[in-house]
Order: sequence, then C-alpha cells, then structure tokens
Amino acid sequence: MSLVLDSPPVAERPAESKHHGRGFWAVALTFLVASAYSTVPAPLFPLYVAREGFTTFDITVVFAAFAVGVVISLVLAGHISDWVGRKAILIPALTLEIISALLFLTSTSLPVLIVARVINGLGIGMTVATSTAFLYDLHTRHRPGATPRRFEIVSTATNIGGLGVGALIAGVLAEYVPSPLSTPYVVLAVLLVVSVAAVALTPETVDRRRVPYRPQRISADHGDRRGYVAAGAGAFAAFSVFGVFTSVAPGFVAGELHHPSRLLAGLVVFLVFGGAAVAQTLTGSLSVGVRRVLGLGGQALGVLLVVAGIYATSFPLFLVGGAVAGIGAGVQFKASIGAVAAMAAPAKRGEALATLFFIAYLGLSVPSLSIGLATRYLAPATVMTWFAGVLLVLLAGVAALSRRTPRSGA
Repeated sequence: MSLVLDSPPVAERPAESKHHGRGFWAVALTFLVASAYSTVPAPLFPLYVAREGFTTFDITVVFAAFAVGVVISLVLAGHISDWVGRKAILIPALTLEIISALLFLTSTSLPVLIVARVINGLGIGMTVATSTAFLYDLHTRHRPGATPRRFEIVSTATNIGGLGVGALIAGVLAEYVPSPLSTPYVVLAVLLVVSVAAVALTPETVDRRRVPYRPQRISADHGDRRGYVAAGAGAFAAFSVFGVFTSVAPGFVAGELHHPSRLLAGLVVFLVFGGAAVAQTLTGSLSVGVRRVLGLGGQALGVLLVVAGIYATSFPLFLVGGAVAGIGAGVQFKASIGAVAAMAAPAKRGEALATLFFIAYLGLSVPSLSIGLATRYLAPATVMTWFAGVLLVLLAGVAALSRRTPRSGA
C-alpha cells in the first residue's frame, strides 16, 4: 500500500511567521483539550461501579482498552504525519475523539465503554505524536534559531497538564451539575469540535511526499541508541505512575480511604498531572543530571508516601504522595521528550516521538491492568506495596542506564 500525494510543497515565507505563532498556540490548546478528554472518565469510574456493579478489574479493563487503542494507533498512524502532513492526521484524530464522546453518551454498559475507550485511544495515539511534532515545527518556523525550551515546556505541559485538567473538570461537573455521566462528555465534545476548526486554520508545516506506507517501526535507532533507550525507560516509569492514578486511584479514594466525592477523585488525578506540568515548567533551565535526580527521586518518594497513606487510611498523605510522584514523573517525561526531539532527524521526528509514546503508553496500561487483576485476589494495600517495589526496581534500572548515557543539553 502506498500514499500518493502530489499536493504542492508548503512554502516557508517570513510573512507567515505570525501565522505560525498563532498556529502554535492553537495546536497547543487543541493538544490540551484532546488530552483532557482522555481523563474525563477517571473520576466517574466510581459512579459506573455504583450504577453497573463493575469490579476494580472491570474498570482497569476499560482503562486498558484506551491504552490498547493508543498503541494500535501509534503503530499504524502515529508516524505518518511526517509525510502526509500534520493536519491530515490531527483532524481525523480529533474526529475520533468526538465519536468516542458520543458513544459515552449512549450507554453505561461495559461493552460500550470499552469500545468508546478504544476509539478514544485510537484518536489520542494519532494526536500525541502528531501534535508534539506539529508544535516543534511551528515553534521553529515562528522563532527561527530560538532554543527549543518553549516547545518542550508547552508540548509536555499541554499533554500532561491536560490530563489533569480533564479529570478536574469532570470531577467538578459530576459533583455539582445534573447528569454526571453525561455533562462532562458534552462539554469536552464541544471543545473538541472547536479544536477541529482551530487546527483547520493553522498553517501546514510538512511538505507532502509520496512514501510507501509501512507500520511504525519500533526502534531505538534515532541518532543516539543508548540515549533513546534511557528516554524510553524513563517515559515508561513516568507513565506507570500516571496510569495507576488515572485508573485505580479514584477507586482507592472512594473505597480504602472512604472519600466517595467525585470532586476529590478528580482532584487526586489533577494534582498528580498538575504537579507534573508545573514541575516541567520550573525545571526547564536545569541540567539533565539534576532533572534526572528530581524525576527518579520524586517518583520513588511519592509512591512510598501513597502506600503509607493507604495503610494509614490518610487521604492527605495519599494526596501528597500522588503530587510528589506526579512531579517526579513529569520531570522524567519532559527530559525524555526533549532528548528525543533533539536527537531525531527532522524527517523522522514524528516516527521517533511515536515510538517514545508507544513505550510510554505501555507503561500507562500494563501496570494498571496488573494492579486491577491483582486486586481480585489480594488486598489493595498489598497490591500497591508490590507496585511500589516493582517501580523502585525499575527506577533503579533507569538510574543505572542513565549513568552510562552521555550528558546532553536536552
């Protein structure tokens, strides 16, 4: 199969610089909205449990369905914006998100939720790599010769910060407005429609090329193999923390910690991702070594505090632990994005980022699904203790690998 696209190349003219600047922020807000939609179900999961009688494992299956969609999308379509154009991928991706929201509005049955989350994953899998590459392109067109710091901050903050914003919005709406299992999806669907229009008005940054289609090649060969493996391992560790707090943590808050409020459930997710986004912004000028120490240390300390909060039945301790773990994960992921964007050749930047997100979303799904399965046989506190132990071993491995990786300015 091949893609035959003979559209004229996109010209780069100085007069277009302002359009690229406006496009940069339009894509950033689009990325924020798409990411926000991905976590809308998180604080609503206890409501699904109450209405449909779902188990913790059922909820993690729904969550894993999202990750499956992401991985499939990254393998099949996450990289092709490098030759078909960023808008040609981003607009259909947003359309899939809208379809997913409409499905959530039709039913609360488990099969429908799974299908809706798979479609959600397909859309976000196309969105994350494409939006990140699009932001990089627009940044360099708008500010030729500038450092990539703005791109790094905005791309990771809109992605990670958006995940927190979506959960908080859903929690607030579910707590204070009628139809808690419908209103959040309606609000985000409207914002996604607006985002489609914003992307349509953004200038394209890729010269369309005739390239034989092939699925995403999962490879660490993007200029610095050892550096890429270190970035991928860090992304996996970071997203394993994000996955646990998005899937099973709201259930722990309602169950083990005895706080059934949807707002509190959304607040937990928001603080994890909000802490990550703020940390990414504040650490932009730090060296790679300092970021690495903060990232690894924050995740390790945070997950230990979370486990302590569960054993002590202390919601404040659980909340602080989540925020600290989120800060560490955010710093870790920011370094990974910056390193990969810098090391990849321009013609393969979308491919390199798609592979990184593929690794990250494996981290998002595998630990969460394992925890959901384990809670069928073990107490939640025991399961989280095991998760903390495995994560600490993984973080130690990332630290060891990083010591062997040459430092860069990423």
